[in-house]
Amino acid sequence: MTKPAPAKYKTTNWRDYNAALKVRGSLLIWLDPAMPWYAPASGKPGHQATFSDAAIQFCLSIKALFRLALRQAIGMVEGLIKLAELDWRIPNYSTLSRRQQTLTVQIPVRRSVG
Repeated sequence: MTKPAPAKYKTTNWRDYNAALKVRGSLLIWLDPAMPWYAPASGKPGHQATFSDAAIQFCLSIKALFRLALRQAIGMVEGLIKLAELDWRIPNYSTLSRRQQTLTVQIPVRRSVG
């Protein structure tokens, strides 16, 4: 049994084709300045958490989405915060390493329409 020949397609609208390829490779990461980056005071004795669960979740999501090592994820988050022109401090390696053991990374999935 022979394999059928693949279908041949001829691109006729190169402008739309090129635009579609560019969109496929675009990356948008939205940082909301109103996001609670720093943790509120817990009122419990002992050392207070500096960063909110949302901040830790964001850093760990970047780590999971791009399959980075923890220190590489920290570097990428630093770059994103700098690009967004926010004056947020970044959690250090020890903080992320410790908090990732108790915080489950939840990456929301939104299905495409097409």
